[in-house]
Amino acid sequence: MVLKSNHYLEPKDSQVEYVRINDVDVPLIFEQSDLLPVGEIRLVFQGAGSMYDAINAKDVVANPKNTKEAKAGLANLASGLLNEGTYTLGNIAFADKLESKAITLNVGSGMQTLSFELSFLKEQQDFALSCLVDLLKDPNITQESLAKLKDITKATILRKENDFDYVAHTNLDTIFFENTPMEYPSIGDIASVDSITLEDIEQYLRQNLVLNRLIVVAGGDMQQQELKDQLIKELSFLPVGTKVSKPSITPRKTPKEIVVTKQTQQAYIHFASPFYAKTTENYKTKVMSFVLGSSGFGSRIMEEVRVKRGLAYSAYFSITGGSDVVNYGVGYLQTGLDSKDEALKVVQEVMQEFVSNGITQDELDSAKAFILGSEPLGEETLSQRLQAKFMNYMRNMPLDSHKQDIAKISHLSLKEMNGFIAKHPEILQLSVSIVQDK
Repeated sequence: MVLKSNHYLEPKDSQVEYVRINDVDVPLIFEQSDLLPVGEIRLVFQGAGSMYDAINAKDVVANPKNTKEAKAGLANLASGLLNEGTYTLGNIAFADKLESKAITLNVGSGMQTLSFELSFLKEQQDFALSCLVDLLKDPNITQESLAKLKDITKATILRKENDFDYVAHTNLDTIFFENTPMEYPSIGDIASVDSITLEDIEQYLRQNLVLNRLIVVAGGDMQQQELKDQLIKELSFLPVGTKVSKPSITPRKTPKEIVVTKQTQQAYIHFASPFYAKTTENYKTKVMSFVLGSSGFGSRIMEEVRVKRGLAYSAYFSITGGSDVVNYGVGYLQTGLDSKDEALKVVQEVMQEFVSNGITQDELDSAKAFILGSEPLGEETLSQRLQAKFMNYMRNMPLDSHKQDIAKISHLSLKEMNGFIAKHPEILQLSVSIVQDK
């Protein structure tokens, strides 16, 4: 299992605008909407997510396999500190300042990015953006605030030790994504959280809050050119910085199992398999995933494991095929202790039959009807539409590729679908994590 670095490629799509700040062309994903007198602006910094915790620490390590050295949880802690307000005003006074104008400002980290999410009434746009700039310039990064966040984070980690679904999922990651950044939980563990210093946080901010890693996602009752002018004025203080390389992660190819014992009255089983498909074939992956295991009681796995045989309380399997970082299938079972082995065996048998013989015309028609019918629900709000475009951008796809997928699904034939399924026997290589009683 290797971790490769690929330089980020800009999507070749005319819908992506750019705003030039200090000679850096910052991508701008924008949608104007005057249905309500509100707006939202999101500043997204690539390279600041949990996937980059090891290289974002102050003391860049040569061996990221060690959780303590890798500083797992760095992005999570840093985003938590950025929600503590400014150094000048402090947490409470800064929150009061925002609330007085009905402004919301939240900071969160994902696998690849750190995001500052700002929403406001149209008349407060200037004031809202100035508050965001204040936070960027003057974050409340102190030993006191870090110590408080560390205590909260470690308490959360300790509580999760009794969440056996979380334990099974985390253990699965350690074997399935072994020797990659996804091996570690984004929240970290007790040792890694303790190892994070104020200098690590400051290094993280210096390295990532830069123009070369910035994407702006914005929309609402505002004009694009006016927003561009405002962004140039307000964000010119940000350093130019360096671009970030996007990782390409290869999960485990050969099955492996990990079993831990806890005092529990049921078994928690999480499993995952590699999946090798092009992002341009994601529309086929959606149908494949829907029929096999992600559509609830209509799926093959749920039907065989729970409905027909009563071997599990829940059974699920979903395939991710739209990422240019890593694609894989992941699922879970919650079963009785005496039925766990048979339930897992049935899942494997269902998947084998699925790959060998494909799906039926009725299953394809049902999948089409559901996917085509539910797609509009994912674009009802401005936030949903902007998020869909942003996710397409991050996948190096056209901003409307999700709409293109819908058109492709509507014309998908059974022969084409089953030919695609037959090409992916790798989903049968299940790595399994089990939490059970003695």
